[in-house]
Amino acid sequence: MAFSLRAFFQLESELTSPLDLSTVSSPTGLSQQMNFAQGAGAGQADMVFGDRRTIAASATDSLDLAGGLTGPFGAALTFARIKMLVVRAVAGNTNNVNATRPASNGVPWLLAAGDGIAVQPGGMFVWHAPTAAGVVVTPSTGDLIDFVNSGAGTTVTYDVIIAGAAT
Repeated sequence: MAFSLRAFFQLESELTSPLDLSTVSSPTGLSQQMNFAQGAGAGQADMVFGDRRTIAASATDSLDLAGGLTGPFGAALTFARIKMLVVRAVAGNTNNVNATRPASNGVPWLLAAGDGIAVQPGGMFVWHAPTAAGVVVTPSTGDLIDFVNSGAGTTVTYDVIIAGAAT
């Protein structure tokens, strides 16, 4: 089975200031293309998980990357390394979707256990590790990423894509 993944980020901004005889402009731009060919080395991956998920009020959706996920063809996915994580919170959410490294058995994609990123309604977070090492997933001791509904009263819905390698 062949694998490829291509993602692109582009930011363009322009600040202008009208003067008496001219307008001064300060454009800013940043773009990054992220490509993965098939494999486990630098710039490579061989598996991807993508899903739209809903979390109950004040609840946690814990994803087990070492055998707890199912791929698009029905097979269990067991990540050895992750290379990309994309989280997009649905605009209609009332609460944030917090992507966290659980204190117990968390994948070390953030610096410390318990750390997290709040993705506000309509917001998006992209994390990318292009190296061969990526971030190691260790079955039973470092294989969880938690997604937490930041508040009570309403559910939240989010999209998640995780790319990585089986070896």
